[in-house]
Amino acid sequence: MPSIDSWLAEAKADPSADSCGMYLVHNGTVRATPKSEVRGSEAPPCGLRPGERVAGMRFSYDADAVDAAVAAARAMPGIGYVRVWLNEGELAVGDDIMLVLIGGDIRPHVVEALQALVCRLKDECVTEVELPA
Repeated sequence: MPSIDSWLAEAKADPSADSCGMYLVHNGTVRATPKSEVRGSEAPPCGLRPGERVAGMRFSYDADAVDAAVAAARAMPGIGYVRVWLNEGELAVGDDIMLVLIGGDIRPHVVEALQALVCRLKDECVTEVELPA
């Protein structure tokens, strides 16, 4: 997994840094509680039922879809810097799934862009299959 300290140093050395007043980071990890339980929903086709325990997950992504999602985030108002790393393969509870860094001019723009990008990555770009404990 990349170092967020290194990423922040690179972001602050980027030409966009002069217009960035805020950076936000999202670090998604594999949890032991199924998505259906924490979201209060029925188990998805690739998930476990509420009450079951997750031992890990099979994680993959569509690189072209990720590139499109990153480009869309970069085009949002006030956003100057976007970087994404996604893991791949069979992951255990506690392993890192993704790292997202967004820099922009003001807090509302950066928060909105981070939310939009992470949602798009999760909804359109990645495949997560929860593995039972």
